[in-house]
Amino acid sequence: MRQNPAPLTRQLRVHDDRGHTVLEFHGEIDIAVATEIAPLLDRVTGVPGARVVLDLGGIEFFDCSGLRLLARARQRVLDRGGELHLVCTHALTLRVLRVTGLARLLPPRPTVDDVVNGPRLP
Repeated sequence: MRQNPAPLTRQLRVHDDRGHTVLEFHGEIDIAVATEIAPLLDRVTGVPGARVVLDLGGIEFFDCSGLRLLARARQRVLDRGGELHLVCTHALTLRVLRVTGLARLLPPRPTVDDVVNGPRLP
């Protein structure tokens, strides 16, 4: 059951959707915002066996600070036996993910529904 998003910051809202914790990113993700979001992201990714979806659908700008957040979140979730999924359709962000190789480690999906309705990862 999907719950209404709870805004944690102007750039991050969190809600549960069918067994997944969905973090919706909004606006610009730069070094200042990354510093603000990192502790919140760490709290969610620190749960053993967490099933996390990072939804970048609402972002307008994403720099290397955002890439570091994604890489850190991925490692924290995997270290604790969980799953991390990325939702992104923004062309420029997808290009950055491909160029940096992060898209191979964290393949982007088109929608949250695609993640939560799709097959479970082994």
